Amino acid sequence: MANIASAKKRARQAIKRRLHNVSQRSFLRSEMKKVINAIQKGDKDLANKVFREAAPVITSMAQKGLIHKNKAARHLSRMNAQIRELGAS
Repeated sequence: MANIASAKKRARQAIKRRLHNVSQRSFLRSEMKKVINAIQKGDKDLANKVFREAAPVITSMAQKGLIHKNKAARHLSRMNAQIRELGAS
């Protein structure tokens, strides 16, 4: 445990930050799972609707630094490609 007051404060802040990040990451994963489940069901309209709701969340988390911007772009690109594929088959 830290002895210096500023180090103690940083430790407290780190705990708060971690809990907030865990919550935000969980929310992000839930939003992504909604899209994936809609794609697996083969429902293009539902998948499009859920994707439009999830895309800003994913982008926002990347901008906040919760996930890397390339990871966000990769997920968005793959989900969008899978949704477009639903109509083709």
